[in-house]
Amino acid sequence: MSVVEEERHTGQRFRWLWLFVLAALIVSIFVGRYPTPYFMPPSCLWRDELARRLVLHLRFPRILTAFLMGMALSAAGAVMQIIFRNPLVCSGFLGVSQGAAFGAAFSIIFLSSSPMMIELSAVGFAFSALVVSYLLAWNIRYGDWVLRLVLAGIICSALFSSGVGVLKYLADPLRELPDIVFWLMGGLWAVTWRDFLYVFPIVTVSLLVIYLMRWRVNLLALRDDTAFSLGAAPGRERSVVLMAAVSATAVVVAVAGVVGWVGLIVPHVARRIVGADAQKVIPASMLIGGIFSLFCDNLARTLRAGEIPLGIVTSLFGALIFVVMFFRNDLRIHK
Repeated sequence: MSVVEEERHTGQRFRWLWLFVLAALIVSIFVGRYPTPYFMPPSCLWRDELARRLVLHLRFPRILTAFLMGMALSAAGAVMQIIFRNPLVCSGFLGVSQGAAFGAAFSIIFLSSSPMMIELSAVGFAFSALVVSYLLAWNIRYGDWVLRLVLAGIICSALFSSGVGVLKYLADPLRELPDIVFWLMGGLWAVTWRDFLYVFPIVTVSLLVIYLMRWRVNLLALRDDTAFSLGAAPGRERSVVLMAAVSATAVVVAVAGVVGWVGLIVPHVARRIVGADAQKVIPASMLIGGIFSLFCDNLARTLRAGEIPLGIVTSLFGALIFVVMFFRNDLRIHK
């Protein structure tokens, strides 16, 4: 297949992805358990005042937040997999998700269980985890910078994970522990317009930075001396892209809790559809991640009267997709 034909086919795939995005957003508005289980007739929007208020004030901000969350986690996962040249890393790789989980648990036990305080504490500790990872990487005397950052991320994740375990042990088993466990499972049951407006500006700016620098990500995956010889400033540019990825991840984790597998699996699906070029993988990952998160959230809030934690649904489908791709040998960065 010639380059022109390949570009034309890629453009067609992106047009289909945009159609799927539009369809997923529209269908999600009518998916729910009110006024009828599983699906609300469109006529209810102008006949039923309660249904109209539910869609406008509860379902619509939740749908938009779920889509943004999927875009953020998937874009961050794609960037990290390419830069670290490792198909098994994701947006929580530098300890960000674990730091946010520690911050949320810390707030529930020692500060306050209010959503705003939990979100602020989660974001603060998420960025603290990033700082710890970088400080550890600067002081490790083994391997190149990418390897040192990988090792630092593993150490930082283990530290914050053990901290979460200690906090769960100290928590009140009747009052605080259930809140911690349910938050760690992830979910968007409490999302309102306030949460969406809190997430939107930071995630939008972070995704814009990643999107504008997507053509540089291929260079940043090379060795530092090679990237420098090609006109890149690998240390500075890599830091900017990773900071954008971590910022988006920290904010959505603070609102939604720990939602796993999205950032790990979606970039591989995107490569399967549009190829391995970062210029195409990153925007495709954003769109597919948004669709995947919407699909999982629709199932989480619809299958049972009592909502299923979103992290359980994403982990289930993510693991199934992972098994299929593993046996098909599709877990590769470059093809």
